[in-house]
Amino acid sequence: MGKGPGLYTDIGKKARDLLYKDYQTDHKFTLTTSSPMGVAITSAGTKKGDLFLADVNTQIKNRNVTTDIKVDTNSNLFTTITVDEPAPGLKAIFSFRVPDQSSGKVELQYLHDYAGISSSIGLSVNPIVNFSGVIGSNVLALGTDLSFDTKTGNFTKCNAGLSFSNADLIASLSLNEKGDSLNASYYHIVNPLINTVVGAEVTHSFSTNENTITVGTQHALDPLTMVKARVNNAGKASALIQHEWRPRSLFTISGEVDTKSIDKSAKVGLALVLKP
Repeated sequence: MGKGPGLYTDIGKKARDLLYKDYQTDHKFTLTTSSPMGVAITSAGTKKGDLFLADVNTQIKNRNVTTDIKVDTNSNLFTTITVDEPAPGLKAIFSFRVPDQSSGKVELQYLHDYAGISSSIGLSVNPIVNFSGVIGSNVLALGTDLSFDTKTGNFTKCNAGLSFSNADLIASLSLNEKGDSLNASYYHIVNPLINTVVGAEVTHSFSTNENTITVGTQHALDPLTMVKARVNNAGKASALIQHEWRPRSLFTISGEVDTKSIDKSAKVGLALVLKP
């Protein structure tokens, strides 16, 4: 575990990654090439049914400044400039998208042993201001996440979260959607030697009085191969197997079936990531 509580986005992140990361029903291919000068080019293509999406990302690193430039199939140009440690514990991020002139945003992140703060503001006439803050330690953390629309004068987001962690267990509780949704998650390392983990997430909506329950697990078959599985109360069951056939290069096969409509065909996704 790290020294500080991290950022608000870290609350419940371990459980979310266990239950949702790498699961997909599309076909995706990613290729990354790099040069000794600190330039990396990543090309990605995704096939969603009959639709094919692609993008090319160029990353340039120069000392503590990282510039990412991405172009997609819709001719959008995304640029992100990240400055690490302009001051101790501080990170500055500037991003914008062309041709959307109102998409510019400046974000500042600050990490301390007992606090984590992130604040951003849009570069437009009536910007949206975001603020999130966490106080505590790497064991117990309490935080809030707010967004304010200066055009309407209303809060568009108002969330709060609590996290408890120890060596093999992470539990979190968050109140989202302006108090309408309560989310609880649990992440437990059963056996660190073979990376066996179990986790669960429960979400309750007060407006609809509906519950969503998802449970999942992962296990390492060997140091290079991992399997994951999950199921939710809607009857959707998913599983994947991921193999690192060379350092940082991964091949993933995932599938999903609807146990309440077993006559429907299973959805299968493939992902191949190649990195030098």
